[in-house]
Amino acid sequence: MTGHATLREEQIKLRPVTEADDSFLLSIYAATRAQEMAQVPWSAEQKETFVRMQYTAQRQHYAAEYPRAEHNIIYIDEIPVGRLYLNRGDDVLHILDITVLPEHRGRGAGSVLLGRIMDEARQQAKPVSIFVESFNPSVRLFDRLGFQVDQQSGFQLLLKRHPAP
Repeated sequence: MTGHATLREEQIKLRPVTEADDSFLLSIYAATRAQEMAQVPWSAEQKETFVRMQYTAQRQHYAAEYPRAEHNIIYIDEIPVGRLYLNRGDDVLHILDITVLPEHRGRGAGSVLLGRIMDEARQQAKPVSIFVESFNPSVRLFDRLGFQVDQQSGFQLLLKRHPAP
């Protein structure tokens, strides 16, 4: 959806995930794996089975590792466009996942939400962190927002933004 005007802050809303969101959440997760799935010589059914299995494993991992994390659906106006998983830890706000569907990217929804998280972190004098693959195009956005590589393991980067003093 290129050519759309940049969004206004009030157009972007969050609401807690419910069980009814499962198929939408699976479609968001599948979008994050689409490029990778295009590379493998599997049938559509095999790809779907693999993606569903990985999605389930990710959900279980987040629930086990971050039981207090908030899981929200991102809306632009009345349209669901993505998901935000945020863990408000005692000493860091850790973004487990922020994904906007490809057709809704580039309009500023991610930047607005990251701005809100960074404002909250600044008020609490906490850093914000997120794991990102080094080849993920969003690395440029995080760099622009002042995130820096805190740790690297293979292609996994832990990006962290410390609050301004």
